[in-house]
Amino acid sequence: MYWTLELASRLEDAPWPATKEELIDFATRSGAPMEVIENLQEIEEEAEVFETIEDIWPDYPSKDDFFFNEEEY
Repeated sequence: MYWTLELASRLEDAPWPATKEELIDFATRSGAPMEVIENLQEIEEEAEVFETIEDIWPDYPSKDDFFFNEEEY
């Protein structure tokens, strides 16, 4: 399983919190690339409810990672 920013961003609008099956259903219905669906199918925690994309991909950058604090300059 591998995630990229482009693949993981396809789940930003998912109905969080969600189970693995709900995420697969969302990805299928929203036309996500097959790699997203394959990554979700590889998740081993069948019954777990995921609160955010960070539960699936802990390295997912937050919106804060893209902004600079202007007060520092």
